[in-house]
Amino acid sequence: MNPVDLKYSKEHEYARVDGNIVTFGITDHAQESLGDVVFVELPDEGATVTAGKSYGTVESVKAVSDIIASVSGKVVEVNTQVMDSPDLLNSDPYGEGWLIKVEADDLTALDSMMSAGEYETFLAQEEH
Repeated sequence: MNPVDLKYSKEHEYARVDGNIVTFGITDHAQESLGDVVFVELPDEGATVTAGKSYGTVESVKAVSDIIASVSGKVVEVNTQVMDSPDLLNSDPYGEGWLIKVEADDLTALDSMMSAGEYETFLAQEEH
């Protein structure tokens, strides 16, 4: 079950909004599809990310996937723990497995993301 307090993208990533700070991560569905995550590349603190553009990669035993920013802004925190222990993406994608926190320039980009219910429907349609 996907947490209801998050916004979801078609790329199977999530955004957790707290004021103008947005935490990015990958969904449980994404980590299941990827398989065992072996490497995570993330930007440095202070870097700028752009909505709709890649800000890093997640590498698994199956594939390397770009991770896409849901909003533009400045990276204010990087989860170095997930870089040291990439398996956190598999074991706890919505908790300890978050990726970066961004101070958003503009939150309106989140309006195009899905609610948990919409994401569940999207997943069901994608499987057929």
